Amino acid sequence: MRRPLLIIIGALAIAGGIFTACYLVAAWLRTSTPTVPPDELDWLRVEFRLSDAEMARIRLLHEGYLPECAAMCQRVEKMDRELEGLLAASTNITSAVEQKLAVAAVLRAECQAQMLRHFQQVSQTMPAEQGRRYFAEMRRLTLGSGNHGGMPLPGSNTHRHGQP
Repeated sequence: MRRPLLIIIGALAIAGGIFTACYLVAAWLRTSTPTVPPDELDWLRVEFRLSDAEMARIRLLHEGYLPECAAMCQRVEKMDRELEGLLAASTNITSAVEQKLAVAAVLRAECQAQMLRHFQQVSQTMPAEQGRRYFAEMRRLTLGSGNHGGMPLPGSNTHRHGQP
């Protein structure tokens, strides 16, 4: 009776040791392996089969556009906050709300035009067929054929700077 009990205890001790060793090695690998942030433009390379030189040109355009995009996003967010403040202050749609909506529409149109110019520049750095296909997809996403003028619906998270 004593020997089987010792064998079971020994087997459990060995299994526990193996589990602990595997856990410690996995934890060490997680902390010692540098994580490479995902490349937000990698989808372009894959989808359009672009060379390193083409990607370098696109990356320059993208990095140059990011500050413009961020500034426009701040303007849109500020406008949205102002509009939300007006709407929260009244139970009716006032003339001030209607005026702010009109200004917001102009701002969103500026944003769309800016995005389309950027996408067109990117498309012109690609081989002709890929560029046409890229620009067509970016137009569809920017102008939102069928999705309320390109603006995301409430609760959606579609602000991805043209990424399909």
